[in-house]
Amino acid sequence: MSSRACPAAVLFDMDGTLVDTEDLWWDACVEVADGLGSPLGEADREALFGLSVEDAAVHITGGPGAAAVEAMLTGAFTGRLKNGVTTLPGAVALLEALRAAGIPAGLVSASPRPVVDLVLETVGGHRFRLSVAAGDSARNKPAPDPYLAAAARLGVDPAACVAIEDSPTGVASARSAGCAVIVVGPSGTTNETSGVSGTDGVTAVPTLESIDLPLLRRLVICASQ
Repeated sequence: MSSRACPAAVLFDMDGTLVDTEDLWWDACVEVADGLGSPLGEADREALFGLSVEDAAVHITGGPGAAAVEAMLTGAFTGRLKNGVTTLPGAVALLEALRAAGIPAGLVSASPRPVVDLVLETVGGHRFRLSVAAGDSARNKPAPDPYLAAAARLGVDPAACVAIEDSPTGVASARSAGCAVIVVGPSGTTNETSGVSGTDGVTAVPTLESIDLPLLRRLVICASQ
């Protein structure tokens, strides 16, 4: 990494941020819940958005037997990913821009390692300096541990990093780690502060195509500046 890289790193969430997997995740949850005789409704869809496999299993079961359900969810989800996954618009271009600028990219996901590795085959693992999956840190999102682990492995200050997320769970994780955050998704299409710093270090944009190097550099203070 260049000593003058700014931000020091850009840390990406995966599901719903880099790749369009939200419907696949919901379908996996529905399949598992139906098999357990606990059908899900639309309110569950919102509740499961951005949750780790561990937390989703607890949501579906209420607690008892959640460990077994984690394995079922992972199997149902990876089975769908093997049929192909769509990279979201702007993802590859942004990753390539970071690489050209000498800014490390990290993948910080709440999904299990088998899921992360499958997605990296689509997005291109060579575009990331590292990846953090469920189990690679003591606690999963919304705790700060995954982002702290990524920053530590890169040897950078989390406060000099920008995290790109799409869910409240992920935003909470990145902010509690000290990262500046860009949240991508519908909130960025109607928020009048889209593209500029928002409250509590969070910036809203509609898509990854709205993110460029000048925006990233405005969000952090780097030692090289």
